[in-house]
Parts: sequence; C-alpha cells; structure tokens
Amino acid sequence: MTAEPFVPEGAGLDGLRRAAATCKGCELHRHATATVFGEGPEDADLVIVGEQPGDREDREGEPFVGPAGRLLDELLEEAAIDRGSTYVTNAVKHFKWKAKGKRRIHQRPSAAETAACRPWLEAELAALEPEILLCLGATAAQAVFGSQFRITRDRGRFMTGADTRLAGFGGEATATLHPSALLRIREHDERRETRAAVVADLEAIAQRLGGARTGADG
Repeated sequence: MTAEPFVPEGAGLDGLRRAAATCKGCELHRHATATVFGEGPEDADLVIVGEQPGDREDREGEPFVGPAGRLLDELLEEAAIDRGSTYVTNAVKHFKWKAKGKRRIHQRPSAAETAACRPWLEAELAALEPEILLCLGATAAQAVFGSQFRITRDRGRFMTGADTRLAGFGGEATATLHPSALLRIREHDERRETRAAVVADLEAIAQRLGGARTGADG
C-alpha cells in the first residue's frame, strides 16, 4: 500500500496535483470526495504540513479552509509570518471519517496510511526545496520524524532533514501543536497559555527564515 506508483518523477507542483487526483495508493480514496493537495507559492521557504483534510477541506478541495485553518491564519499573523508566502499541505491527502447521523466525524489516519501517502509529501518538498518544514500535531510529526516523536516533549526543536523519514529533504524540520488542539481547549487560561506557546514556536521559525533571507541577500 503506497502512493509511489502514482507519483510522476521530477514533476512540478501542477503535475503532482493532477496526478494526485487519481491516486489509489491506499483505501482512503474510496470514501473521500476529493484529493486535497497542497497549495501555495512555488518559492515558499516555509512548508506547513498538517494531519489530513477535514470535512470542509474535503468538500472544497483546499487545505486549511475550516476553523483550524482560520486559527492558523491568526497564529501566523501574530508571529509575523505571511500565510500567502507559505505552502500548506497535509501528511494524508484524503479525508478519513466515519458517519455519525448526518455528520462525517474525523478519524485519525493509521501509521500505514500516513506512510502510504509520504511519497506525495516527499515530491512536494522536492519541487519546493523549502528552508523549513513545520509539522502541525502528532500525526504529521510522527509521519515525518517517526513514532518515537512526542509533540509535547519535542515541539519547537529544529532538526535536519537527516533526522526525518523524508527521502531527499535537505532543509530543517520542526513541529508544534495543531490549531485544532487549541480549539478543543475549554479552559480560558490554559488556552491562552498554549496559544502563546504555539506563537513562540512560530516566532522562532520567523527568526530563522529572516536570518536565512538576510544571508541570501548578503
């Protein structure tokens, strides 16, 4: 079970997006409305990868357009990162869900499903060659770093491409909490403190990107 046979070698983002629309690399394509591929500029220095599309993303065919996506916009703005200059995608390109009445309820992808979809992320990164890859949440982080990664223990650390499971990735990689985790926190002070921690992680990325751009300009 892998998407590898569906990934065109050496393709740019447009070619990858077209090919992903017909991917049958795992069983998730059978129940999803659409393949939700990544979006953003081809010269993005920052790639943000989440777990998988949600219900709204699956229906609209675009990543991070639901409540978590709106919160991500706010967090990036607080950290002085332009969302329009980032490329956003997911570790898994199809929505995994179960029915509950008329609602479709999110189900966490299995390790096998995230592994099956990894060739798409590797191809996106090969086309983009970003400076930094940011994983949002445990599923995305473990898809990139392995099952030993713990988001509460390891978030905010910067690691090299060699520390990841991603073939050919030469940038830095790090992780923080997924915006959906913030949305689930009911207690006001805890939510405020956790939000501040995530913004601090994003500000560290902004500083690193600023330094990289200064070095390139110099």
